[in-house]
Amino acid sequence: MMILVSYDVSTSSPGGEKRLRKVAKACRDRGQRVQFSVFEIEVEPAQWTELRQQLCDLIDPALDSLRFYHLGAKWETRVEHIGAKPSLNLKGPLIF
Repeated sequence: MMILVSYDVSTSSPGGEKRLRKVAKACRDRGQRVQFSVFEIEVEPAQWTELRQQLCDLIDPALDSLRFYHLGAKWETRVEHIGAKPSLNLKGPLIF
């Protein structure tokens, strides 16, 4: 299934820069960045449960926010891309 993850981490608070880096790394390890704080992540349900918990544990809910958009298994028909920065094949290896 495809999940769109967006986040807003308060970098002006103590530890904010570190939280931001950790959230970005957790998302980058599983998917592709499509905007500064937005990632497309294709995962199995069990993997999603684990990643969701990891992300929730990384933020400070009083200062930061996470949004998860569940696009489902047939996401290819629900996502339209126009412009620069072509999408990666998330079913293939993610090697940078």
